[in-house]
Amino acid sequence: MASSRVLITGAARGIGAALAERLHAKGARVALAGLEPDRLAEVAERCAAPWRVCDVGDPGQVSRVVGELVGELGGLDVVVANAGIAKQLPIIGGDPDVMAETVRVNLLGTYHTLRVAGPHIAHPGGYALAVASLAAAVHPPLLGAYSASKAAVAALGATLRAELAPTGARAGVAYFAELDTDMTSRGFGTAATKALGGPFTSPTPIGVAIDALERGIAKRARRIVAPRWVGLVLPVRGVAQRVIEFRVRGRVEEAVRIARDEDVPFTTPQQP
Repeated sequence: MASSRVLITGAARGIGAALAERLHAKGARVALAGLEPDRLAEVAERCAAPWRVCDVGDPGQVSRVVGELVGELGGLDVVVANAGIAKQLPIIGGDPDVMAETVRVNLLGTYHTLRVAGPHIAHPGGYALAVASLAAAVHPPLLGAYSASKAAVAALGATLRAELAPTGARAGVAYFAELDTDMTSRGFGTAATKALGGPFTSPTPIGVAIDALERGIAKRARRIVAPRWVGLVLPVRGVAQRVIEFRVRGRVEEAVRIARDEDVPFTTPQQP
């Protein structure tokens, strides 16, 4: 990892911030992009890193910010498209703006990041990582917007892998179950989720995911999972989906009813 130049989006908190600190400690030079300037500045200070406020859903901002940060790093070896948001959404009776904003940030934000950073990592040893989720493969109730966006993120990562192959660069996709982060606590800390029975697995310590990311980035891995059992679920996603549906069958009607009226924020505040 030493001497690698790494750009991370969504770096103000959670996975992005923890990964930046880990890679910096291992000798990488990191550059950070995110929405929360105070938090971002604190992470950047700990990592001696250049940083910029950036709404990844805005293609103009992404082009400018990536260009500036790559210039400060003197090139780029790894891009981690990590920025993402979540908010519960019943498909019937939910707010369509939640779907639109989730797709704008999670899917289009990943696309803009990979599109702009791609030429800079398109060299032997270069690597692009799209951060998806177990929700890309197994889709719980009320997470339709998040699951759909992350499934599309996984598709982008797989497509980019094939397109980068002639350059010698590689691409991977990360799949995480619920991690012990403030995003998970805010996303599942709703009355509707409690009516469903709470999170579907016990949250995993974030360090487990950061360990997996460090190993995966060093190996330029096709797939990164945390915890390890996620790798066993992905090939049998159809069975896992049936298990989820069976588990919530007696509770989903009430949960959807609550979610239609429950006013909850996105897990990360968005720019006006």
